[in-house]
Amino acid sequence: MSNLSSLLVGHRVANWENKALDQDVVNKIAAGEIIVAPMHALKELLENSVDAGSTAIEVLVKDGGLKLLQITDNGHGIEKDDLPILCERFTTSKLKSFEDLMSIGTYGFRGEALASISHIAHLRVTTRTATSSCAWQAHYADGKLTPAKPGQSADPKPCAGRLGTQITVEDLFYNIPNRRRAFRSPSEEYAKILDVITRYAVHREGVAFSVKKYGESGAGFSVAAAATKTDRIKQAYGGGVAKELMEFGTEDAKWGFKASGYATNANYSVKRTTLLLFINNRSVESSAVKKAIEQTYQMFLPKGGHPFVYLCLDIDPTRVDVNVHPTKREVHFLNEDEIIDLVCANIRENLAKVDTSRTFKTQTLLPGLAPMTPMNNRRAVATAETPDGDESAVSRRASTTKKPYENNLVRTDSKMRKITSMLPPAVTRGDTQDELPSTNNLRYTNTGREPVQVRLTSVKTLRAEVREAMHNGLTEVFASLTYVGLVDSNRRLAAMQSGVKLYLVDYGLASKEFFYQVGLTDFGNFGLVQLQPQPKLRDLLDIAAQYQIETAPDCADLDRGQVVQKVHDQLMGKRQMLSEYFSLEISDEGLVEAIPLLLKGYTPCMAKLPTFLLRLGPFVNWTQEEPCFRTFLRELASFYVPEQLPSGRRRDGPRPSKPDLADTAMGGTGGDDRDQEDEDEVEVEVDQNQNQTVDERRKELDHALEHVLFPAFRSRLVATQDMLKGVVEVANLKGLYRVFERC
Repeated sequence: MSNLSSLLVGHRVANWENKALDQDVVNKIAAGEIIVAPMHALKELLENSVDAGSTAIEVLVKDGGLKLLQITDNGHGIEKDDLPILCERFTTSKLKSFEDLMSIGTYGFRGEALASISHIAHLRVTTRTATSSCAWQAHYADGKLTPAKPGQSADPKPCAGRLGTQITVEDLFYNIPNRRRAFRSPSEEYAKILDVITRYAVHREGVAFSVKKYGESGAGFSVAAAATKTDRIKQAYGGGVAKELMEFGTEDAKWGFKASGYATNANYSVKRTTLLLFINNRSVESSAVKKAIEQTYQMFLPKGGHPFVYLCLDIDPTRVDVNVHPTKREVHFLNEDEIIDLVCANIRENLAKVDTSRTFKTQTLLPGLAPMTPMNNRRAVATAETPDGDESAVSRRASTTKKPYENNLVRTDSKMRKITSMLPPAVTRGDTQDELPSTNNLRYTNTGREPVQVRLTSVKTLRAEVREAMHNGLTEVFASLTYVGLVDSNRRLAAMQSGVKLYLVDYGLASKEFFYQVGLTDFGNFGLVQLQPQPKLRDLLDIAAQYQIETAPDCADLDRGQVVQKVHDQLMGKRQMLSEYFSLEISDEGLVEAIPLLLKGYTPCMAKLPTFLLRLGPFVNWTQEEPCFRTFLRELASFYVPEQLPSGRRRDGPRPSKPDLADTAMGGTGGDDRDQEDEDEVEVEVDQNQNQTVDERRKELDHALEHVLFPAFRSRLVATQDMLKGVVEVANLKGLYRVFERC
């Protein structure tokens, strides 16, 4: 072997040689796993105080616990002889052998909390036991005793102090600057500390808790030792939660558990679930328990509503593994699914019992609607609900009920009387108003396509453009809308309500923006609308070109055959891309097999299909990726916009001129955002649709607006600045009250 080869081999061996990490590095790694934030240090210290039999725990915080975190208890204290090894790793009085883990009943057991804190902070312990004549104070660094000042002895010093232990943690993460810089603000860390304390304050009856910021006289939170469970919940989470609480509990010897707790009933609802979960008195998290509880409440709360639940599970220690997570945030236990099902069933049963006490306020926005309960029956109903028919109780309840201001009441049921019922019918028809339109025997099947994850920069850029153009106020209006009714199908106007305001909406403009956004969000994952029979692409293009040349004077000199051939060749050459990205299926023989499905339950007017396909030639920029996607999706959105239905009588006279295709029909890039559904064009297209009358289509459109389009707007539409011109406020209930008050 040459000298060079020997050198290289030796170099590789040296690089791959294993070396034991320095013990200081090992300790800091362990400390970083256990003490992730000030709240974790507090949780460890808090649990130690409870294990020590404390009945009063006080917490002092400065800069969110990063500068100072001090916890004082009145527990049994720490013996002086134990102080030298107090902060050494794996030093504990709670375990003797590994088998003790099978029946552990205390919070701490590994002896790592104080050791970890001493490696990343300045730690001071002051403690006194019942048998000691004075308190003893010790300082720690890196798990060992250290002198309070340079040159002094590291041994514990006698000092004045009360029974119990005070642990002071200063400058947390002072030697881990990257971790310290990661914290956003002291106020955010203080809020997390409050969350830890309030959880244990609710659970640990018989223990007083208080926490305050350094330098402030008043406590941020405090609860007395004698406070009951409901008082503690009220103190920690407010009276709104406490007054709607119901108690629940269940147990099963087969699965070795007992569950108890408090949960809010169906009258309480907030945007986010609050779950206080304790397993064998240990505060833990469980996504499975939380998800199951949220599903239980779905049938009782309004959409988007969530409960408050305090759940205490006592499980046979032999069935629980607490040694799962460094911070003891999670535990594993046997028969988890069965236990969760039994607990949720008990909560559901209790919810059903109290569901009869739910109260609702109804109000009639439009005149002429009879109340749901006849006035002469209300007193009888109220009397029946009181024991022994106590009518005085009814009168007392009525006198204490605060009547809301009428100008703040809003219509909350979209099935109530609509504006269309107040308008005279345009023509007399034999059918009934309640008859639902035909669905044309639509059937949905699974395409078998795998979902595609789109990572194209161009699509992400287009989505970002929509977010940047978002109008917050108008988006909130659409997100809380209640559909009122169709006003004018010719001008595409509908009425909707949001809060106490009534709006007229150009649903054509809203639909165009909505379907463009659907095209971006579902890009590459559209459904398919199968066409039967399958029309020829050339025939559809020929129909659209002939109509365009006949109606637009500027297009009269165009060669129809040349225009059709140009667009036909362009679409045939792009068939693979059209199929992959947009689900527009064109066969090798030039048959249009399928078009994209953007919204289930809604089918666009198929009479607009020829014009849509023709416009894909000149009005889509096929040369660049981002403009291509933008212009194609705009054309697709225009195709999906509901057509303008004509008035009852066909108009005579010359037609207005159309925007021409002359400049772009022979290969221009286009990109014009013209709305292709103007009135006269659609009148002809509707006349071409021989399968249904205008009245039938109007009924289908009315049904689609109420049950498909406007609910989709409410759930998915991001209203943009350009949509402001299509929404007009026509009534404000509070404003109307002010007007009529002057009369």
